[in-house]
Amino acid sequence: MKKIIRLILAVLIILVAYLLQSTLFQKFTFLSVAPNLLLIVTFCFGFIKGKHYGVYVGFLCGMLIDLMHGDVIGFQTLIYMYIGYMNGYFNKLFFDEDITLPLVLLILSDFLYSMYYYVFAFLLHNRLDIQYYFIHIMMPELFFTVLITVFLYRPLLWINRKFDSMEEGGTK
Repeated sequence: MKKIIRLILAVLIILVAYLLQSTLFQKFTFLSVAPNLLLIVTFCFGFIKGKHYGVYVGFLCGMLIDLMHGDVIGFQTLIYMYIGYMNGYFNKLFFDEDITLPLVLLILSDFLYSMYYYVFAFLLHNRLDIQYYFIHIMMPELFFTVLITVFLYRPLLWINRKFDSMEEGGTK
């Protein structure tokens, strides 16, 4: 029962992040780029809960983007699953108080996402100006995503702690 509640909670967080990303944050762009909230959610679940949760949340986030905005099903799903899985490896280094490692991992995750997107969405379509992509798209999105993460990481961590304490309280 508690796994179902955790799944419902994860789906609600994903839906709220998607709605904010596709509506509100599109109005308040920074240098014509919005933060990637679904990447933040995927990263947080992977880092806080481990590889399996990271893959599941990455699958849901990527599939949601593919179904709503994608031309090819699986394009976004694949990269989000990889990001959730890779960040899950660092779950053993997870400490509640430290925000340095999560920010470094998020920067790496956003960089990998941006490079993946550049290669498959731009480079293979003969748009070779990586300098323009790096300066005008990649760096502003990275900056804005990290800035939003500073504010979202603690609430997501708090929700996770509350749910974990409810689970531990129910098993004793």
